[in-house]
Formats: sequence, structure tokens, C-alpha cells
Amino acid sequence: MTNPIALTNGRLTPKQIDDYWESGFVFPIPVFNNSEAADLRSELEEIERDWREADLPLPLNMYKRVNAHVVMPLVTRIALDARVLDVVEGVLGPDLLLWSAELFIKEPHTKQVVSMHQDLTYWGMGETPDQVTAWIALSPATIESGCMDFVRGSHKNPILPHTDTFSDNNLLSRGQEIAVEVAEKDKTHIELQPGQMSLHHGLTIHGSGPNLSEDRRIGLAIRYLNPNAQQKVADRDYAILARGEDRVGNFVHIPEPTGLFAANALDLHARIRADQTKALAQGAAETLHLYEPAPPKAG
Repeated sequence: MTNPIALTNGRLTPKQIDDYWESGFVFPIPVFNNSEAADLRSELEEIERDWREADLPLPLNMYKRVNAHVVMPLVTRIALDARVLDVVEGVLGPDLLLWSAELFIKEPHTKQVVSMHQDLTYWGMGETPDQVTAWIALSPATIESGCMDFVRGSHKNPILPHTDTFSDNNLLSRGQEIAVEVAEKDKTHIELQPGQMSLHHGLTIHGSGPNLSEDRRIGLAIRYLNPNAQQKVADRDYAILARGEDRVGNFVHIPEPTGLFAANALDLHARIRADQTKALAQGAAETLHLYEPAPPKAG
């Protein structure tokens, strides 16, 4: 395990910020202590137990994987925590939008992977630098459990060709995989302890292997934008104003959820999902499971 970096007053130092822009990532960043991380995991797993069989418009996993911050106050609370935003501010500046948040969970001894890819390929925002992903571990992310692997400096490339595999073992919506062979020696293993965070650029080539450990590998990927980012494919896009001001107005501002899977939040989630599908499913040869419309209610 790599020792956590030392923040200054909870913020990245100028050198750490330079390292991010040079490497395309920075880690491990201490955010939550062990007790807090354990409590957050416990709260999440309680939601999973209580809502797995609930009569929701979509399966619970769809809400965990797509815009969880719209319907799950726990996720929004983590994403808007001042300690997280203080770090993100070092990359994007004082004005921050929360664009999306999704839980990536690999159960013990499972074969699910995330193929090597660049995030910005399907976001509909082009190659904008006005974004960053914060990935927060709620359980140990180790080589054995399938931690992320980053290719150092790969964010200096443009968006590279990708192939959609539609593999059942791939956690990505279309199993997207970069059409370039990545050598093992070029991968940096992003091992994180619970409560630690990494940041990565949307052009950084990354992926992760299967979970061969005895524990779940639970990570929360939070996508932040500077308001200068722009949706270029979908007709409209949405975000929560996380900090500062939005002087540009490229995104429709949405409220934080006030209750778990509240009716108004579920309706908003459906609208956002439908609008974003134009960008996120662009060019797909098959229907993307994560972006299928909810079935009509019987009766």
C-alpha cells in the first residue's frame, strides 16, 4: 500500500496539483477516518438490505449505478462533504458542480471487471479539462480485490478509439474498452484503504480486475465539473451546484434529495436518465441495460 499523501489544511499542495496534471491522477488522499468509512459502508449496506426487494420503478442496482446522488441522500452527503470538495477544488477551482455519482461494487470471488477505457469517451463533453472523478473507497481496494489501474500520463492523449464488448462480466454500461493494448508494466495500481480517495482525469486510461478477495470491493465514483464544461450531444444536462457559483449556466441545477428514493427524486432521476441517454448511449449497437426505460406499471 502507498502511504497517504499529506494535505495542507485539508487541501492539495501546489506540487500535488502539478503531479495530478502531469500524471493524470493523484492518490491516496485521506478523506474519512476508519470509523467514518465503516459507518458509511454500514449505512449503504442497510439500504441494500431494506430496498433490494422494494417496489421501485427500476431495480435497486440501477439507482446505485446511475446518478445515485439524485435519489440517495447518503451518496449526496459524501459527494458534498467539505473535505472532499476542498481537495477537488485544487483541480477545478472554487466553482464546482456535482454531475454524477455511481457505486462500483464487486462481490467477493467474482469475475466482474472494468475494462481499460477513458471516461470522457461517452460523456458528450468532448475532451474538456473541466472535470475530475473522485473515487472513494468504502472497503479495501487492493490488487487482490480489483483496485483501479491507471496509465500514467495517458490523459495527454486525445479520446482514443474504443470497442464496445457488451460483456456480461464488465461493469461498464457497454463494456467499452480502449482499442489499444495496455502493458502490465504501464499500469499503476491504485490501492486505497476505506475512507481514502483518488482523483483522475477523464482522459486517463484506467480499468480494474476481478475481486479475488474475501470482502466486497465498494467504491463511489463521483464526477465533478467546473461550470465551464458543456454538454455537446444531449439536448440538456443536469448538476447540483456543489460549491461557489455557476456563472455560465450550461447545466440545469437540480436539488439535493431530501429522502431516500422519494417520489419527486425518482421522477427527476427518470428525466435525467432519459435526457443523458442521448450522449451516454450514442453510437451503441445494442440497448444499454443501464439506460433502458423503466417498464410501465401494471394496471
